[in-house]
Amino acid sequence: MPDLASIQKILDAIFPGLMGVRVTSVADDRVVAEMEVRADLCTSGHILHGGATMAFADTLGAVGTVLNLSAGKRTTTTDSSTKFMAGAKVNTKVTGECVALHRGRTTMVWQTSIRNQDGKLCAVVTQTQLILDSPAP
Repeated sequence: MPDLASIQKILDAIFPGLMGVRVTSVADDRVVAEMEVRADLCTSGHILHGGATMAFADTLGAVGTVLNLSAGKRTTTTDSSTKFMAGAKVNTKVTGECVALHRGRTTMVWQTSIRNQDGKLCAVVTQTQLILDSPAP
């Protein structure tokens, strides 16, 4: 399994890096990360934008899936469902905990709970990751 530094290096170079996603813990069936709620990730009401919330969760489910892939495989999200319960204010931090609901040969299903700095549940995101063969070099 890749270590946290290796995972973070990959994320830093792509969209999650632009959002400021920081992975804090990984296991085969669980990924935890945090993200600062910056003004550029917020709505005009100064709360975390729903799209940023969804992208944060999608990143964690993808990381979890990649950690479980066998050689020669890759993944893509095929389905995502988000339920919003509360907001996260600008200049605070959100934490996402993503747990595996199913880790199969052709699909994996992950559920991410996102909490604001006060520990209040902001959103629950459930996503399905399809497992694909990597393209030939």
